[in-house]
Amino acid sequence: MNFNDKTIKEIDQLLKIKRSSSEYKNIIASLLKDGRKGVQKLCQREIKLIDNHEEKKRLCIKMFSYEKKLNSNGYTFIAGVDEAGRGPLAGPVVVAAVILGDLELDVLYQDSKVISQSKREEMYDYIVKNAISYSISVINCEVIDDINILNATFEGMRNCINKLNKQPDYVLVDGNMEIPNIEISQNSHIGGDGNIRVISAASILAKVYRDRLMTEYDKKYPLYKFAKHKGYGTQEHIKLIQRYGPCEIHRRSFLSNIL
Repeated sequence: MNFNDKTIKEIDQLLKIKRSSSEYKNIIASLLKDGRKGVQKLCQREIKLIDNHEEKKRLCIKMFSYEKKLNSNGYTFIAGVDEAGRGPLAGPVVVAAVILGDLELDVLYQDSKVISQSKREEMYDYIVKNAISYSISVINCEVIDDINILNATFEGMRNCINKLNKQPDYVLVDGNMEIPNIEISQNSHIGGDGNIRVISAASILAKVYRDRLMTEYDKKYPLYKFAKHKGYGTQEHIKLIQRYGPCEIHRRSFLSNIL
């Protein structure tokens, strides 16, 4: 292919046309022989895009590897379970469970803590629309104070699993502890939200849902600035509790060292 008769702007537009991977790479190979600096800049841009796409595919495959192993052992519907809000001084703990479909090489699931808010929101909407099944459970501060945060989290996990429209035959849970009192095969994984696709999806649902709740609570209790810190124990939040006292959504069992 010869592109000497085309302007750099025309080549730029040409590169944006969707085509097969092999045809696209042949065009790049031809353009690399073009001596114009502007063309070479376009080539470097496209090569970087190719590299990023290949890395995304590699990570997608890696995130799916544990599910793939379970599939090969006869498990079909694998649920990921994760929570958001175990540590805050206020608000509920939110748990999510998700069953996803087959591997998607163009959709990268990541730990909710390492992606931007806008990306979390985008992924939340995608998961809700495309998951085979998902559920979210909210355990309020009264229950947390009554049975402690660990038991409250486990209660939320059991609730989520029971609410799934498609009951899983295997559960993957983030953390170092399996869920007590469920009759489904399961395994826990420290850092699973960063390494296992379905756990990552659950972490995104739980995080976004809880952040939205805390933003709504901010409207009801504006003194505490919940939209800013989401109930976590920042210095500002602690000073506000000491100034105004706790409100209805503060976890009294978490405040003994503050008040």
